[in-house]
Amino acid sequence: MPKSNRLYFIDAVRAFAILMMLQGHFIDTLLDPIYRDNSNTAYAIWTYFRGITAPVFFTISGLVFIYLLLRAFEKGNDHQRMKKGLFRGLLLIGIGYSLRINIFSWLSGYFNTYFLVIDVLQCIGLSLIFLVGLHALFRKHSYIFSIVLFSIGCICFITEPLYRDLTLENTPLFIANYMTKSNGSVFTILPWFGYAAFGAFISTVFYRHLHRHRFQLLTVITFIIVGVFLMFCSSWLLLEIYSLTDFELLKQSANYNYLFTRLGNVLLLLGVFYALERVSKQSIISKIGEKTLSIYVIHFILLYGSFTGFGLKRYLNKSLEPYEAIIGAILFMITVCFLAFHYAKPNTFVYNLIRKTIDKFKN
Repeated sequence: MPKSNRLYFIDAVRAFAILMMLQGHFIDTLLDPIYRDNSNTAYAIWTYFRGITAPVFFTISGLVFIYLLLRAFEKGNDHQRMKKGLFRGLLLIGIGYSLRINIFSWLSGYFNTYFLVIDVLQCIGLSLIFLVGLHALFRKHSYIFSIVLFSIGCICFITEPLYRDLTLENTPLFIANYMTKSNGSVFTILPWFGYAAFGAFISTVFYRHLHRHRFQLLTVITFIIVGVFLMFCSSWLLLEIYSLTDFELLKQSANYNYLFTRLGNVLLLLGVFYALERVSKQSIISKIGEKTLSIYVIHFILLYGSFTGFGLKRYLNKSLEPYEAIIGAILFMITVCFLAFHYAKPNTFVYNLIRKTIDKFKN
């Protein structure tokens, strides 16, 4: 496979997702509750598109990570990439925890379990660690690896009714928070690892066939067809299989089928951006997609007051009129992106600092 086979459209997808996250978090946090009316068409559309953000991030994380691992394996140096992936996963988990620490509260002697709440960074970090393990097991068996990844994604989604209301009261909080939302976690490793597994599955297809003639055209068409099918027909398919197998879990999954539907949204989005790859290749959008971690950290500090407790939420929580929220969201996106581009060293500064620290301890 040529060395230049980079998936440029992924940066544009990440940029779209991070911008959707910025405006989504801003409006959701600061909009006055009296305007949260699902019967309002504009609000309903905003809510629906906001729900695409997290599935995109998880799917893209699995896609990019395994694609790079497969390319490294082809060159015979995937062990270094695996170590980097493990470190990256642990780094994301550490950053995720740190963003919920209030330094002033800790210095005053007040501690609570809020910083143990699990959010998207911890789940993505743990997903990368799981994917490293799966790659280590199946890297010499490409097609089996694809089948395993696809199967894991399906299992994570179909079994969602089994752990939907999980509480784990007798499990240590540090562990339980990865499996249940009953203690305040925003995300849990299940079902969200399913999206990372599906993304990794897609990467195996790209890896094997990217060099083939008209691959982009066929892939765009496939993304759109399968995406639309999952959005509108996945519940029907689950019920049809249920009627043949009488497997009750399929029926339960079909009756609350947001996971496969959202996967359809993701595939449709991938298809659109892959079709427009040539246009977005050198644009500012793709550059934003390269700085998603910095943007995420900066927005968390400004909006939620990470480390200090002083953020926009402290002063404007659920108080804005719709027009104020919209204008504010636009200004917030511009400000966060500006800071990420001009005043933050994206992942490299923190990454290299921690690496140097670890190397010193080793020596």
